Amino acid sequence: MTSEGQTPMSRSLIVITGPTASGKTRRAVDLARAIGGEIISADSRQIYRGMDLGTGKDLEEYGDTPVHLIDICPAGYKYNLYEYLRDYRAAYDDIVARGRHPILCGGTGLYVESVLKGLSLPEVPENPELRASLRGRTLDELTAILASMKTLHNVTDVDSCQRAIRAIEIQTYYSEHPDAAVAAEPHPLTDALVIGVDVDRDTRRRRISERLRTRLDEGMLDEVRRLLDSGIAPDDLIYYGLEYKYLTLHLTGQLSYDEMVTQLETAIHQFAKRQMTWFRGMERRLPDIPVHWLAHDLPADDFTRRVTALMLNE
Repeated sequence: MTSEGQTPMSRSLIVITGPTASGKTRRAVDLARAIGGEIISADSRQIYRGMDLGTGKDLEEYGDTPVHLIDICPAGYKYNLYEYLRDYRAAYDDIVARGRHPILCGGTGLYVESVLKGLSLPEVPENPELRASLRGRTLDELTAILASMKTLHNVTDVDSCQRAIRAIEIQTYYSEHPDAAVAAEPHPLTDALVIGVDVDRDTRRRRISERLRTRLDEGMLDEVRRLLDSGIAPDDLIYYGLEYKYLTLHLTGQLSYDEMVTQLETAIHQFAKRQMTWFRGMERRLPDIPVHWLAHDLPADDFTRRVTALMLNE
């Protein structure tokens, strides 16, 4: 340790990631306090204001630790990867300029992997004519069109018609603007340190179920009701998935309370499984950036000590 609680670091970035309910935030906060770090969120839903319980912000966990890219957009907005990479870079540069250590923390695999790949996406404008020509196509048809334009590594590009159309729009732009395509080529961060918080399946499932019931008891249904009452369209909340999808379906009379809880719990378990599938795939796609998996139940001091050793290449 150096003075003022900071640790010298030979890494450009530390990443703390893992599935939902693994305890990533607590680990990132402990590490930040130990090394003089600041946290950059890698959660695609925690950027929205007023979406707190449903996204698991757990703001009290941060205490006096600075955190970036939380509560930066109004609920109802549809934030995208281009905006995230732009905002991530601004936060990263600010942290480094002040002599602090950036710690990326979150479970949105697309965000984590895009940062580690060193992606820098040019802004791609909307193409109204292209969008009009694709309107009414099925998701399978849109997926086939996109697959003819690029190799589909990222399944989130085709998890809805809206996302698939945007992905086709981006690839069309790149084909018409070769300089933009070159600028979007990845430059992996081979000096990044990636820590995965490892939690066994049974413990993960138990924690997910307990956390869901706690958040319902704390007023998650009222949170979604307030968002609807504020004028946000039900379809816009459903777009965010998981808690906001199922609670909105209940509040609009499409699911009973018990149906909502049962279906939501199943969906979160499935989501956690998909997260782990993504992270395992990321390890294959980025072989030069290994993920160091550490047990979720390591004592805080042991966790920090092991990460610090990895930071210093010990």
